Amino acid sequence: MSIKELILGKPLKNNEISHEKLTRLWGLPIMASDAVSSVAYAIEEILLILVPAVGILAFHSLPYIDLPILLLLGILVLSYSQIIDHYPRGGGAYAVAQENIGKTAALLSAAALTIDYIMTVAVSISSSTAALVSAFPGLRDHKVMISLVCVALITLINLRGVREASKVFGLPTYIFIASMGILILCGLYKLFTGTLAPIEYGGGILPAETMQGIGILVLLKAFSSGCSAMSGVEAVSDAVPSFAAPSTRNAKHVLYILGTIIIFIFGGTSILAMRLQVVPLEGHTVLSQISAAVFGHTFMYYVIQVFTSLILILAANTAYNGLPQLLYILAHDGYVPRQFSSRGTKLSFSNGIIFIFIAAAALIIGFQSEVHALIPLYSVGVFVSFTIAQYGMFKKWRIMKEKGWQYKCWINGFGAIVTAVVSVIVFCMKFVDGAWILAIALPVLMFGMYSVNKYYSKIGEQLKLEKFHPYYDKEIVRSTQCIVLIHDINKPFLKAINYANSISNNITALHVCRHPEHAQELRQKWADLKMPVPLEIIETPYRDIIHPMDEYLWKRERALNHGENISVILIKFITEHRFDNLLHNQTTYFVSQHLSKHKNVSTVIIPFHYIWDDKLFGELEDRK
Repeated sequence: MSIKELILGKPLKNNEISHEKLTRLWGLPIMASDAVSSVAYAIEEILLILVPAVGILAFHSLPYIDLPILLLLGILVLSYSQIIDHYPRGGGAYAVAQENIGKTAALLSAAALTIDYIMTVAVSISSSTAALVSAFPGLRDHKVMISLVCVALITLINLRGVREASKVFGLPTYIFIASMGILILCGLYKLFTGTLAPIEYGGGILPAETMQGIGILVLLKAFSSGCSAMSGVEAVSDAVPSFAAPSTRNAKHVLYILGTIIIFIFGGTSILAMRLQVVPLEGHTVLSQISAAVFGHTFMYYVIQVFTSLILILAANTAYNGLPQLLYILAHDGYVPRQFSSRGTKLSFSNGIIFIFIAAAALIIGFQSEVHALIPLYSVGVFVSFTIAQYGMFKKWRIMKEKGWQYKCWINGFGAIVTAVVSVIVFCMKFVDGAWILAIALPVLMFGMYSVNKYYSKIGEQLKLEKFHPYYDKEIVRSTQCIVLIHDINKPFLKAINYANSISNNITALHVCRHPEHAQELRQKWADLKMPVPLEIIETPYRDIIHPMDEYLWKRERALNHGENISVILIKFITEHRFDNLLHNQTTYFVSQHLSKHKNVSTVIIPFHYIWDDKLFGELEDRK
């Protein structure tokens, strides 16, 4: 067994992907963990704004902040259920914008969602560490390392496959939901029976009110901090293909259950925080103080602390399901490197998973795993995507005018206005605290996606092959066997086959098939173009091209006569800029490295020069 199999487990076949889909039972904890866990820091972020500003008045004003958040949450649940119905391919706000608004809005939503998912991992893991440090203060000096270990662990579990991740993460999420339900019900019972009094703090901890009334700016800033509670709602619509059939129905059911749970936990926790008059303290989270007030430092207190820490780790898992699926769609549309569209040995989008790990780890190190430093970057992106999704659906209903379109149009129109206003509020209120970074990051990310798409589009135009026209005489005697590796019939392949004709009269085109539908298209195009060499296709159920190609070559080598050899022809893109190699040649590199094991196989790398200058390209085409 290789080290890779030891770490990730036995590879899965393509036809086993149905077993990796999420059922409602296991899909709920995977998708709900982010939104559910937000109660662990959303209430605290609100109080961190209100308490220092207005003292005891903070607890009287809390309902005026929580109720709009819960109303907006209900609107988003209804809206995203409609998105799930109409966009079963996934992609959420990106898919809505792509179809109904335009390319710029689609890229903005994709950039915003990408940032939001990465921030989800960084904030969730950092909050988990904060909860752990609250219960065990001796770990305070090691919180960055603890956070990095947690990110690495959750990344490894996701690389092992969706089914395995759901088993690991599902039970802790259900235990957290159950323990929060017990906390809220016991707390409310004690409040109604008069056995739960406000928490008493030492002098100077709870400030006296600093103003006669509460300023609108204070309320808006507290509201913008509390809006982090809504992060995670969009994840279900992004990952619809991850659900078992019927995927649309299962995804909608999970979304409705998720919304109900969030309203109950967020609302119940807010009531307890308000009646107990909880003040945020360094080293003691609001949820920790509520648990201590209701249960004391008993077994249930430590259960809630431990599983709060776990659910905050698991909240990051929502991003590991949503973002790789989004990156797959973006890669399919040509906006990010195509490596993000490939599934790994466990049928997960492993490149997307590794990307999340690198980006989140960088944020944790850069911000020293401080939740309050990361939060200002957190809510803006998700509300940008909310607004684009709402407006896109509003336009869709106005055009389609299907049954009940007026009702749906009203919901999405109202939702678009509210989320747009919230986006502005959140951005303005958090601008000085760090949200200004997003004003730079979003355009840069959009420009990067646009540039990658332009790059791939221009290459696609140059690679098109409408007619096969060899320029070597097939009757000339050759002295070697040639195998030309092929993915598509295009100009690079034409150059490779013409070179093969110049050195051999025994040529085979070889395609190692990862996707049967692509192989069928290749066979059809091969027949339509009347290609003069035989095509051999090897199907690989594990998406690995190296091992099947290796077996094929050993078989051909054993049949060679003394002194004969085989030339394997590969194409390498030659580009103007070194960083362009990130988008090309990875497969060529690994195949050429592996072929050196074969004694009687020569690797021939044919350069194909990509010309970025349109004028020069036109002149060269004219010379032909």
